[in-house]
Amino acid sequence: MGNPTEKPLIGIIGGIASGKSTVAAEFGKLGCAVIDADLIVHELLRKDKVRDEVVQLFGPEVLNACGELDRKRLATIVFADTKRLSALNKVIHPRVLRRTEELIAQYNQDSHTQAIVLDMPLLIEVGWADRCDRVIFVECDRSRRDERARTEGLLDSREIEIRENLQISLDKKAGLADNIVDNNSDFSTLVRQIKEIFSEIAK
Repeated sequence: MGNPTEKPLIGIIGGIASGKSTVAAEFGKLGCAVIDADLIVHELLRKDKVRDEVVQLFGPEVLNACGELDRKRLATIVFADTKRLSALNKVIHPRVLRRTEELIAQYNQDSHTQAIVLDMPLLIEVGWADRCDRVIFVECDRSRRDERARTEGLLDSREIEIRENLQISLDKKAGLADNIVDNNSDFSTLVRQIKEIFSEIAK
């Protein structure tokens, strides 16, 4: 397990709106390079070739008035139909993983990088947990996650439930983690937990 000759690889997992990106960002402040899979997807969906493949699969209704992919409309379509979600994943996932590999290789050459953090929602589903030297689960109550998602204008409670039902259960994800970070308290408590974990990894 892991990659002993390279930088430590840290995987962040957890439920939707649990604070995974916040945890990843705090590791970033400690000298880690953060690879954000959602950001990679955003970049991919702006590429003409990817947009054309998606339109070919789902039709022009997934485009907005400017001819760009409407991520919200696309999500509504694919999360209502597992076959369509699978079709989209076949277009997106290989490209995300390829770009992630490129970034890992790049950061492994950077002497200033202490470790590499993977903020990848489907880390376990795509089989990458075994590549990580440390997998961290972000624990956060459902009510807090619902409130955060609603406040940030992301998803409502029903949408969260639909999406999480298509993933490995949170209990199973927590069971596969090396560390569990509790994000039900204040920010300073969260930061302290991250620093403690990082001090173990950076020994």
